[in-house]
Amino acid sequence: MADPPRLHPEDRADFEAVLDLALSTADVHGAVRADPTGRTAAHLRAHALAHSDDITAAAGEPYRAYLAARTAARRPPATGSLLPALAVLTPLVAATSAGALLLLGSLLQVGDAPGPLPGSLVAAGWTLALVAAVTGLLGLAALLRSALGARADRVEDARLAWRQALLDRGMLPHLRRHTAVAHSAAGITPCSPPGTLTPCPARAGKDRTPCSD
Repeated sequence: MADPPRLHPEDRADFEAVLDLALSTADVHGAVRADPTGRTAAHLRAHALAHSDDITAAAGEPYRAYLAARTAARRPPATGSLLPALAVLTPLVAATSAGALLLLGSLLQVGDAPGPLPGSLVAAGWTLALVAAVTGLLGLAALLRSALGARADRVEDARLAWRQALLDRGMLPHLRRHTAVAHSAAGITPCSPPGTLTPCPARAGKDRTPCSD
């Protein structure tokens, strides 16, 4: 089994965006709001950032697919389909025909051939040359636009799938596991439920009054 991919520096912004989203979910946000000092939120954020590779590993497969799609999008477009072939052949045939007509028309003109045929051949040759140039440019532009657009869509779909998996499989489980640790680090100790005889730990050094808040 391949090792889980490490978080790439260029994906740090996406990781932090998912972290912010996770901190705003109902259960995690409720735990964060219980600390008015804001230290719980700071501790959770710092801990998640420090363990970014572990959290990323939980969504390793979607992240690996995203990296593969992004790498493929940076390669030159492939030319194995019918459309690229037509985009190459159309201007090529037009250019070849234009060259043949221009050559034949020029030879007839040099040989003083009678009639309008030499001039017509030369005019047709220049027309085909213009067609070859225009279709070549348009075909190239269309191919590049189509290829780049399709690749961009695949990359974005893979990116969104990774972010969702990172949230569900990595970030939320991590934050939920460490919420209690964050409360402890922030100096917040939850009191006993109302009606129990266990004193509130926060007041244990002052009295033995059961906690009711």
